[in-house]
Amino acid sequence: MYDFELVRPTNLQEAIEALQAEDAQALGGGQTLLPTMKARLAMADRLVALSGIAEIKGICTDDNGRICIGGGTTHAAVQSGCAETFPALASLAGRIGDPAVRNRGTIGGSLANNDPSACYPAAALACNATIVTQNREIPADEYFLGMFTTALEEGEIVTEVKFPVPQAAHYEKFIQPASRFPLVAVFVARYADGVRVAVTGASSDGVFRWGEAEAALSADFSEDAARGLTAPDAGGMISDLHGDGAYRAHLVKVMCARAVKACL
Repeated sequence: MYDFELVRPTNLQEAIEALQAEDAQALGGGQTLLPTMKARLAMADRLVALSGIAEIKGICTDDNGRICIGGGTTHAAVQSGCAETFPALASLAGRIGDPAVRNRGTIGGSLANNDPSACYPAAALACNATIVTQNREIPADEYFLGMFTTALEEGEIVTEVKFPVPQAAHYEKFIQPASRFPLVAVFVARYADGVRVAVTGASSDGVFRWGEAEAALSADFSEDAARGLTAPDAGGMISDLHGDGAYRAHLVKVMCARAVKACL
C-alpha cells in the first residue's frame, strides 16, 4: 500500500471541504477500496473517511412512502432496518459478503463504486431509486453509466438513497462461492404501473434493465411468462473461468423466473 493521509470528518460539510484537495478520495466502509490499495492497484494522497458522519446514516420513510437510507448506512443496518418495510432489500443486504463485510460496507459506497457484480445497483435500478448527493438528486435510470462508472461528479458524496416500495419484489442471486458476489442476480420489482427487472453480475457493462422481461411481466406477471422469455443476447455477457457468456445469459432467465415465483 502506498502512503496516504487519512482525514476523519465529523460532519458532511467537513467531508465536502476535505474532498476538494487534489487526489482526495472518499472512503465509505472500505471493503473494496482498501483491498485494492493494499494490492497497489489504486492510490490516493488523501482518504476522507465517511464513517464518522452521523447525518448520512439511518433509515426512515418520507411523505411519499419511500424508504430513505443514508449513504453511510451499513449492509447489516439495511438488513435489520428494512426487514418489515422492504423485505426484498433486507434479504439482498443480508446476503452481501460475510458478517465482517456487512458490518463495515455501506450502501452509498457500493453505489458509488458500481462494481459490475454488486448487489445494490440491481435493487436501485429495478426500483428506480433516487440517489441523493450534497448537490442534487439522480434517478437510477440516469445514474449507472457502465462498469465502475456513474453520474457522480468529482467530490460528490452519496448522502441518501430513496426507494419507492414495490407491491412485490424479490432478489434472486446465484452466488459465486469464493467471492460471495453474484455470478448472476436478478431483482424483480412490481409496481402498479408495471414491472421493472434489473440484472447484475452478467454484463460487461454492469447492471442493466431487461426490457423484454419487463414488457412480458407487465402484461402477465406469472412464472409461466418468465419461463417463456428468450434469454438475453450472450454477446455482451461476461465470460470468465466461472462461466461463459451463454451460461450467464441462461442464468439471467432462470434467476428471473425464480424471482417471479418468489414474488407470487
